[in-house]
Amino acid sequence: MIEEKLESLGITLPTPPKPAGSYIPVVRTGNLVFVSGQIPVKDGQVQFKGQVPTSISVEDAQKAAKLCITNVLAQLKLELGTLDKVSKIVRVSGFVNSSPEFYEHPKIINAASDLLFEIFGEKGKHTRIALGVASLPLNSAVEIDLIAETI
Repeated sequence: MIEEKLESLGITLPTPPKPAGSYIPVVRTGNLVFVSGQIPVKDGQVQFKGQVPTSISVEDAQKAAKLCITNVLAQLKLELGTLDKVSKIVRVSGFVNSSPEFYEHPKIINAASDLLFEIFGEKGKHTRIALGVASLPLNSAVEIDLIAETI
């Protein structure tokens, strides 16, 4: 059912990106699945780089957040076999590479949160944090990690 929803939204999950450091992308413990921070990588390349709003627009950073979630979902699917095993999105942590005077981090991470709700419905409602940071790996504009509950 989730696969059909993704298809109806025109979303194709990529091959999950490989870790860019000394960590594993997903850890399962009990019925919780923790997905490591995902950046807006497509075809092996960071698609949205730089600080918001000085070198990348809020709109492009929102696109970056959606791509991060697409990569998160790809990691979840690889681990679970199907996204239909997700019973609840528990927590989203969003990090925005931003200049010190930028304060609209929630506006950027809302794009990711809204997409999760669109895909999963009520199961997609989650707790969240949206933070601005001085930099992110590979000069990425956004990084998102996620905790999901499974059946």
